[in-house]
Order: sequence, then C-alpha cells, then structure tokens
Amino acid sequence: MNPAPMVALVGNPNAGKSALFNALTGARQKVGNYPGVTVERKAGRMSLPDGRPIELIDLPGTYSLEPASPDEQVTRDVLFGKQDGERLPQAILCVVDATNLDNHLRFTLQLIALGLPVVVALNMVDMAERDGLKIDAAKLSKELGVPVIPTVAVRKRGVDDLKAAMDVLVGDGSARKIAAGPGFHHEDLVVLQRRARAIALAATTEEHGARKVSHRIDSIALHPIAGPILLFGLMFVVFQAVFAWAQPPMDAITAGFDWLGHWVETNFPNGFVRNLLAEGVIKGTGAVVTFLPQILILFFFILLLEATGYMVRAAFIMDRLMARVGLSGRAFIPLLSSFACAVPGIMATRTIDDPKDRLTTILIAPLTTCSARLPVYSMIITACIPDRQLAPYVGLRGVVFFGLFVFGIVSALLAALILRRTVTKGPSQGFMMEMPKYQMPSVRDVGLGLWTRALIFLKRAGTIILASNVILWVLASYPVAPAGRLQTEYSIAGRIASAIEVVVKPIGFNHHIALALPPAMAAREVAVSALATTYAIDAGDDTDAASSAVEPKIAKDWSLPTALAFLMWFVFAPQCLSTIAVTRRETNGWKWPAFMVSYLFVLAYVAAGATFWIATWAGL
Repeated sequence: MNPAPMVALVGNPNAGKSALFNALTGARQKVGNYPGVTVERKAGRMSLPDGRPIELIDLPGTYSLEPASPDEQVTRDVLFGKQDGERLPQAILCVVDATNLDNHLRFTLQLIALGLPVVVALNMVDMAERDGLKIDAAKLSKELGVPVIPTVAVRKRGVDDLKAAMDVLVGDGSARKIAAGPGFHHEDLVVLQRRARAIALAATTEEHGARKVSHRIDSIALHPIAGPILLFGLMFVVFQAVFAWAQPPMDAITAGFDWLGHWVETNFPNGFVRNLLAEGVIKGTGAVVTFLPQILILFFFILLLEATGYMVRAAFIMDRLMARVGLSGRAFIPLLSSFACAVPGIMATRTIDDPKDRLTTILIAPLTTCSARLPVYSMIITACIPDRQLAPYVGLRGVVFFGLFVFGIVSALLAALILRRTVTKGPSQGFMMEMPKYQMPSVRDVGLGLWTRALIFLKRAGTIILASNVILWVLASYPVAPAGRLQTEYSIAGRIASAIEVVVKPIGFNHHIALALPPAMAAREVAVSALATTYAIDAGDDTDAASSAVEPKIAKDWSLPTALAFLMWFVFAPQCLSTIAVTRRETNGWKWPAFMVSYLFVLAYVAAGATFWIATWAGL
C-alpha cells in the first residue's frame, strides 16, 4: 500500500504556520526529532474533500533556502529530499503573513522556483485589513503563478478552500521531481527582494494610515541610490551638531573644573595632597569629563534614529556593501553596537551563526569609532584644526570629525575584505530582517538612554580614568627634577617615555605622546587625561599655564603633521584592555586576541607614519 502523499508546510517565522497546522490536522499529530539533530519534527494527518489522507509536515520557520541555523538546514534538506528517513514532499503549502507581504514573498519565490506544486496561504488577512491594507488574492495568484487562498488560521477561516486547492495540487499522489537546487547568492536575494516588493505592490489594492506613510518614506530610505545618500547626509548632520552644539556646555564644564582646581591650590598647603588633587585628579579627570556634552549629543541622535525605526533601515542599506567584503548583514548590529563600545559589540557577535563571519566581525570591531575615541578626536581637532566655516552650518572641524568616523568604517570593511580572503576564508551568507514600523520616539526612553550613557561615562571617569591618572601622576612626579630639568623627562614615567619615544619618534610623536600611550591602554580616553596631567605637571605653579584645558598647550607644542599622525594612531590602535580581554573570552584562547592586537598596532604605526611624512612633505 502506497503511503499518503506528503505536503510540506513552510514559511517565515511568525507567519502563523503552527496555527494553520493545528487547524488542518487537529489532534492527529506526532511530535519527535529529526534523525541526528535536536530539531523538532511535527507531522499530522489531514483529509482532502474527497476523503483521501494527506501527511502534513510542519517544517521549522526559515527566511531563505540558504540555511543560517540547524532549523533552517532541516527545512532545506527536507525540501530537497536530503533529510535522512524523510520522503520528498509531493507539494508545498507556503504560509505568508499578509501584514508583511513583501518580505514573506521573497521566500515564496524561492520555493516556487523549486518546481514542486505550491499553494500559498495568505494568512492574517484580518490583521492586514485592521491596519488599512487590502490585498487582491486573485491578482497575487496571477503574479505568482500559483493558487493563493486568504486565511485566518486562528479562526479556521479559509481552511476548506485551502483543502480544495491542495486536492488539485496533489492530484493522484505520484512522485514529483524537484528542480536542481542552485545556491542563492546575496545578489540573487537582492533581486528576489525587489521582485517580491513589486508583486506585493501590484497585489495591494488599498493602503491607509501608518503603513502608507511608512512605504512612502521607505521608497526613499531604502532606495539603492537615495538611501545611502540619506544615511550619509544624516550622519554628516550629526557630527556637525556634535561640534556646533557642544561648545557652550563644554566651556562651562572647563570653567567649573578650573575654579575647583584654583580653589584647591588656594586652600590647601603646598605639598603632595594639593598637587595630587590639582594636577592628577582635577585637571586630568576634568579634561575627559569636559567632553561629556559631545558624547551625549552623539548618542541623542543615535537613540533617536533607533527609536524611530530608521536604524534597521540603515542595516539594510549597509548589508549590500558588507556582502561585497564577505560579511553577513548579521554583522551590522554588532558593529553598530561597537560605536558605543567594542566590548558589547564583540559580545553581540554571538547572534552570528557562521563561525568565520563571527570571528571576522570580532577582529574588525575595534576599528569602528567607539565613544571612547570621541574625547581624543575632539581634543586634537579643537587644538589643531581651525574653527572655519566651509558653508552655512558646515564647519571644518565637523567635517574632519565626520571624516574620521567614515575612515574607521572604511578601514573596518577593508580589513574584513582581506581577512575573509585569508585567515577567515569561507562562504558568506545573506541577511534577512523584518522592517519595524516608523514611530515617534518616546521622550522618556531617549532621556533614559542618555542618562545611562552619562552614568557609564562618568563611572569610567571616576574609576578607570581616575586610577590611571593617579598612577601616572605619581610616576611622573617622582623623583623630583633638579632645577633646569623638565619633571616629565626626569621622573620614572619620563624615563619610560624616553625609551618609548625612540620607537615612536619616526612617526612624528613627541615626548608627551610617548608618556600618554601606556596609560591609554586602560581606556582610550585616558590619553586625554594623561596629556592634561603631564602638561599640568610641567606647568607647575604657573596658574595661567595650568588651566584644565589641554587644547591650547597642544596647539602650541604640536605640529599639524604630529596631530594628524596621532589621530591616525587612534583610528587603528586597540588601546583598551577590556576589548582584548573580551576577545580572549569570546574566542576561547589568546591566539586571536594576539593576532588582533598585532595587526592593529602594525596598521596604527604604518598609518600614523605615512600620515606624518605625507603631511610634512606637503608643507602642513
């Protein structure tokens, strides 16, 4: 006796597949695991209108026939007849979410291309109508070339029509042949997505309210040309605002720390405690806290873009570019997290299934411009780049600042391109994502996000940065230099810096930079406080020179080639012990952290040296 024809029930996650499976099979279900994998296998019996039995197998939800997880691999293997102990299905019942039609049709088009008979269950049509969306099932059927049945699985609406359509598809139950299954490359998925959107648009007869507005915005935000231009323009505006809006509160914070330092120098007797508080604590830590307004302005815009739903669109825009360098779009979110800090960014790579993709993302995460670099960039730009307007509301400092962020992104992508062709070589995977609705950001949520970022920054200033400053101050203050000798050259720290200076002098670095590099390994922004502390020590009792503002001292002491080389060094060098530690934990050993630190320091040295000598040769 021939077994009952088998129909595979497939669809994207959250399409209502399980509800439809229950509506079709009732209590006639069996649950187990597929051979060799811990993936649940649900099979059930249903009857066609003429009484013939059908075996319905509920496959795990998937976004594509290119698997990114064991669940998705099982779905592909069953559809291609490669799963041990499983027959090739006679037909496919594809469930799509009517409220998210264009994304779900992409997978439907892949299924139709297999050559097996397909019937589409257009599920959740009631939810679509509630959202002001009406879809013409007949027109959708004509566009796809397969039957399309509107359903509401949870209410068993459309179930009888679905069974009638399946009766025709299954026919006499004879075996079918499946088309050869070529892999879908990233470009194929992009073409499929465009075709899916076109079909969804043609089948949609009415669209009202927020959905209509969202689609109009997305016609620009997700456009292959207009979308990247919009993203670039938004980021440019953000970095202009970081400089234009932050200066008044930064001046106020600087004045506050100057007053506090003057009060300590006036009211404490001259000696160890007064000098430690004034030079090591107030001027060093104050130089970093001054940049809090810039960090909050940057994160204000980031939180705003996330809350409105635009940040996911930015991930979609970047996905194509990332695919060209061998990265999955799944890497975008960890890299985006790295703009706040590389540590949570590296931890977020756990969402990447492919081990080579994940390792590559970990290795390039330190190249994204984290918030710890912000004080360093701002200090050098303020000190050495003229405050000049290039156009209305466009300043030179903002352009340079934006350029450093872009340079970090480009460097990360180039590093990924090289790594994916050498030490982390392997195939890359596409990236599927659901687009959230646009919405007005919550003032409370944005406020809480800014408050959290401020607390994190101030906690670092009061712990890691403060401790580094105190240690540096002690090492830079003793032994006391004799008359005519600079304290920062005669001290313990000064002698260590003199040894380092031999190595970094060819790339344009001076003695004060050599002093600041070792403590900056604790956290990148410590470079700012370290420079403020060493300049304060050299200033001694000269109250005019001992202001907490370090920029005037750098502007006087550094050449422009040196300043530019210093910026290039911080684009690449991994000055953060926390990043190295979390890389060791996530890769289960010291091999990859050592590789990461080595290649980044080599890049930093080469880039800084090239920048210094090119700038010197150009007469800057």
